[in-house]
Amino acid sequence: MGIKRFFIALSALLTFFLISSQPLFADVTLRYLCYGDGSECEVFRELLDQFEAKNKGIKVAIDKVGYSVIREQLETRLEAGEGPDMARVTNLGGLNKYYLDLRPYINKGYWEENFSATLPWMRANKSDKGIYGWLTQLTVTGPYINKTMFDQAGVAVPKKGATWDDWAKAVAMVQDKLNLYAGMVMDRSGHRLAGPAMSMGAKYFDAAGNPAVIDKGFKAMVQRMIKWHADGLMPQDVWPAASGAKWKNGGDMFINEDVVFHMSGSWMIGKYASTIGDKFEWLAIPQPCGPGGCSGMPGGAAMVSFKQTKYPKQVATVMEYLTSEPVLREYYERTLQIPAHKGLAAKGLNYGKDVSPAAAAALAAYTKNFGKILPQAHALQGYSKGFAIYNSTVNYVSQAITGDLTEDEAYQKIEEEIAAALKN
Repeated sequence: MGIKRFFIALSALLTFFLISSQPLFADVTLRYLCYGDGSECEVFRELLDQFEAKNKGIKVAIDKVGYSVIREQLETRLEAGEGPDMARVTNLGGLNKYYLDLRPYINKGYWEENFSATLPWMRANKSDKGIYGWLTQLTVTGPYINKTMFDQAGVAVPKKGATWDDWAKAVAMVQDKLNLYAGMVMDRSGHRLAGPAMSMGAKYFDAAGNPAVIDKGFKAMVQRMIKWHADGLMPQDVWPAASGAKWKNGGDMFINEDVVFHMSGSWMIGKYASTIGDKFEWLAIPQPCGPGGCSGMPGGAAMVSFKQTKYPKQVATVMEYLTSEPVLREYYERTLQIPAHKGLAAKGLNYGKDVSPAAAAALAAYTKNFGKILPQAHALQGYSKGFAIYNSTVNYVSQAITGDLTEDEAYQKIEEEIAAALKN
């Protein structure tokens, strides 16, 4: 072999060894679109840092956004093929057509055993057996009160079993005696309205399981919403202050002591624990009652994966890690969540000595309230067109409150919008 040919061969050999010594695949970066009511995204970041240390080829970039981005923009991005690999969402069934089915890549038995109660919430229908994600947050809607204000006003807190009318009367007394801006605020959300409406007797579905929202019970709650706003018991800053299906949270009004009563849900526990501190005594109360029962709405946020991802196996690896018991326990305990994992729920969580008595009591109260949830509330939560119901009710009930529509016109618009959503 000539010298020239020898060096050519040597160069080729060195190049071969250099290439073969590199990783078979370059590092993969997945994008996770995350919103947080409290510290959820920050806790995810710390857990994923641990994941990345153990899985050198996978990195996860967290894009933290406001809830309105998830609610109002995510589907548009997915439709355009520009969505993230994973996201934290609440429109669980409504986004089903975009989901990645994780079953080929995960331990199906573990997921079906531990998440069986909530996996159907992300499916298209009863025949759909896909596994698309896991609940980062199992929630229950319900009210909080400022107990200090009740004490200052000398008004007795209504007892367990008190009705919505009992609570409205008591809160109005506190509002009057303390000369407050408003007494009672409800998040601007059709989901938040549903539990009280069902307590007043609303069924939301007919015997065949089709949407049938407008009935005597639903009207009873809407009439109260209209009256409470007209009387000044509810503020003009939330339901009347936005258009369409735009969501608004009443939490800041509660934190700032502008109201006595906030109808929201268990996801606010962490925020209230960290922001209120010892400023005043706050309580999560038993669900107010009505002729239909004492129901809130179940719900939650799920970490889901999307089929447009280029890296389904890596996404599944992230999901498997986060849902492993030790990691999931840490997540639930640090973010003060009701566990949506059967094994952890049975074993119980230790929220730690640093959790305030108020937060611990609120977690216990919402756990009890979960047992009172009516069947139609569970059905609505798992209904794939649920957001059509939530969006239409918040939009047109708001217009009935402002007087832009009559009550009857609002009911007709709700029915028309839901029918159009079903048709499409």
